[in-house]
Amino acid sequence: MKSHWFAIIVQTVYLGLIRFKHTKHFREILLLIFIQFLLKCVYRSKSLLQFLFSWCFSKMFGVVVVGLGMAGAVRIRDLQTPLASSAAENLSLKGFVSRRSMEDQQGVKQISLDEAVSRDDIKVAMICTENSSHEEHIRRFLEAGKHVCVEYPMTLSYKAAVELCNLAQQKGLVLHEEHIELLTVDFKQLKRDISGKRLEEGTLHFTGGPMKPDFGFLAFSGIARLTWLVDLFGELTVTAASVVEEKENKYTKMTVQLLTKDQKSLTWIEERGPGLARVKRINFRFDSCSMTELPAAPREAVGLFMQDLVFFAQKLLGEVPTEGLRADQKRILHCLELADRIQQFSQAP
Repeated sequence: MKSHWFAIIVQTVYLGLIRFKHTKHFREILLLIFIQFLLKCVYRSKSLLQFLFSWCFSKMFGVVVVGLGMAGAVRIRDLQTPLASSAAENLSLKGFVSRRSMEDQQGVKQISLDEAVSRDDIKVAMICTENSSHEEHIRRFLEAGKHVCVEYPMTLSYKAAVELCNLAQQKGLVLHEEHIELLTVDFKQLKRDISGKRLEEGTLHFTGGPMKPDFGFLAFSGIARLTWLVDLFGELTVTAASVVEEKENKYTKMTVQLLTKDQKSLTWIEERGPGLARVKRINFRFDSCSMTELPAAPREAVGLFMQDLVFFAQKLLGEVPTEGLRADQKRILHCLELADRIQQFSQAP
C-alpha cells in the first residue's frame, strides 16, 4: 500500500517538473492528489459523489402510510406538502398500504405490506388502521427495524403497549402515538386558563356516534378524553367504572370515577349512539371559580395532524430532549394502564 502511494507521488512530482514547469500547475496537481489520498484513506472505496450524496440525504426518512381511511388520507396530504422549514420536510412518502385494491392516491402508489416491511428505503411506518390491528402492525414494523407513528390508541391492552415500547427502545427506534387532542386550540386555552388553580371536582362528558366493534372497549377508543384529564390534572386512579350497553340500539354509555393525587374527584362519561352529536362538555370546579364551557380560541394556521407530524419528525431527528420523550411515553402508558383498569372494573361480575 505504501509503495503504491509512493509511486503515485513520485510520478506526480516527475510530471510536475517535466511537463509543467510552472509552479502554479505543479501545486494544483499535488493538491488534487492529496485530496484523493485523503478520500481513499477516510472513505475507502467511496467516491466523493457517493459520500456527498450520503451526507446530504442521511437525515431523510422514507415513509409508508398503512391504512387509507380519513387519517391515512390526511397523512398522505401532509407528507406531500410538509410545513415549510420544519422537521417534516425530512420525511419522504414512498407509498401506501391498503387491504383494498386502490388507484394512486394524490400521486402515490399502493404497495403491499410485505414490500413496505422489506424495502430498505422505507424507514418509517405511519399506522392509520382500525384500532384492533395496531399492535400487530407496530410489532411487525419494529421487528423490521422501522420507526412507527400510530394513531391512538397504540394498543388495546396496557401489557402489549409496554412490550412494544420496550421493543422500540431495544432497537433504538421511535414509537410515537398520535394525540392531536392535546394540540387543539380549545384544549391549549383551557390548560392556560386553569393554570395555578386548585381542582375541587370535575366532570368531562363526551358524546358521539356509534363506535365500530374493531375500535375496542370505550376506555381505549375514547382515550383522547382520558389523556385530556391526565394532561390537565396529573396521574389519576380509577375507583369505579360501569358500562350500560343497548346493542339493538347501538347505544353505549361508560361512566368512570377517578381520583387525582390530591384525592379530588373526577368523573368521565363516554356516551355513544345514533343521533348523538360529537360534543365535549366540561364542569370543573376550582377553589376560585368554576368552568362549564370550553374556552373560545382563534384557529391556528397549522393543522392538527401537521403539528403532530412535525413533532414526530423532531423525534426522528433527535430534536426532542430526553426528558420530553420520557414524559410523553410515561403519559401514554399511564393512560393505557388506566384504560385497562377501567375495562376490568366495568367487566367485573
